[in-house]
Amino acid sequence: MPMNRFIKNNLLVIIGVVLGSVAGFLYWKFVGCHSGTCMITSKPLNSSIYGAAMGGLLFSLFKKEKKKRSNSTGHQEEE
Repeated sequence: MPMNRFIKNNLLVIIGVVLGSVAGFLYWKFVGCHSGTCMITSKPLNSSIYGAAMGGLLFSLFKKEKKKRSNSTGHQEEE
C-alpha cells in the first residue's frame, strides 16, 4: 500500500509535527501572549501550527537519506 510506505518513510517527521503542535499548544497555554498583540502566541491555533512546522523541520534533520548505488548495467538503484 502506498500510504503505509509514505508513513514508514516519513515517520520521524510525522512524530516531529505531532510533538511540535503539542508543544506549541502548551506554550500558548502556559506562556503565550494574552494581550493579543503577538501574532504567533496570541491564539492556540497559530501557536500549534507554528510548533508543528518547527517540529517537522527539526525532526527532518535526523532523517537518513537512502544511498544510491549503480548495478552492473549502469542503472542506479536505492539501497
